[in-house]
Amino acid sequence: MKITVLVGGVGGARFLLGVQHLLGLGQFASDHGPAEHELTAVVNIGDDAWIHGLRVCPDLDTCMYTLGGAVDPQRGWGRRDETWHAKEELARYGVQPDWFQLGDRDLATHLVRSQMLRAGYPLSQVTAALCDRWQPGARLLPVSDDRCETHAVITDPADGNRRAIHFQEWWVRHRAQVPTHSFAFVGAENASAAPEVVEAITQADIIMLAPSNPVVSIGAILAIPGIRAALRSTSAPVVGYSPIIDGKPLRGMAYECLTVIGVKCSAEAVGQHYGARRATGILDCWLVHESDRAEIDGVAVRPIPLLMSDPKATADMVSAGLELAGVAA
Repeated sequence: MKITVLVGGVGGARFLLGVQHLLGLGQFASDHGPAEHELTAVVNIGDDAWIHGLRVCPDLDTCMYTLGGAVDPQRGWGRRDETWHAKEELARYGVQPDWFQLGDRDLATHLVRSQMLRAGYPLSQVTAALCDRWQPGARLLPVSDDRCETHAVITDPADGNRRAIHFQEWWVRHRAQVPTHSFAFVGAENASAAPEVVEAITQADIIMLAPSNPVVSIGAILAIPGIRAALRSTSAPVVGYSPIIDGKPLRGMAYECLTVIGVKCSAEAVGQHYGARRATGILDCWLVHESDRAEIDGVAVRPIPLLMSDPKATADMVSAGLELAGVAA
């Protein structure tokens, strides 16, 4: 079976672990021969930024480190057993930005990526080269090789004027606690899907939307021309997982992001935001937490436990999605 998953960062990476657990891929692979399944992750690049002259791709790296067994288990991002000497020295020099943390081990990844990008390699090839080390047990595809970054339009607390700031500054520095009016996917209108991305969608047996942020993770992926059309035309069922439980996001700042675009923070509202594929949306099925309910015309909805407490619990979520879509693993 070919499974393609649209993912953001920490939550998306943990969802991928559940897929691997169910299908016996990656670190859950059996020693009895090659797996019969293929897992492809189409990963958000809207969080990507140039920091200290290095290209940082937080969602791609979180997926790579998580599936490769090297992620910091407490933070859910970055490298385990990390040190911060370079960050401390940069602070002593007074170098900005001082609000974004790059660990010493993590720096090596960004150095290699930046060197390859400057040599002319596209991000998709750079990502594949980095994954040669980590062997994540899945194909990690940046949604585009083109630069496309999410910005937030805010009222600057310093002078009261509106301006756009990079999503990382909005999220990490300001913790989303500034008046925010909209999000802009800068560069999306001129971008195109990376090689193999559209094919991974149109030739899959099932498509899954991980319970990632619907605005700045999944939304940023959908902003790339060709992605929404591929989702609407594929013969594979499209199954989404709610990132909202009892009116609260599983993690991160989905509440703040949904508020900015005028969508209620509920499983039903997010499902309606994605919409039914038989209308003008992208969903065939929608999984919500067992305590939530949702009615979305044209979408099959099922309540199940949606807490990704461990890979086995997440695998049960994936299995329920396959069952609802009528796809056998």
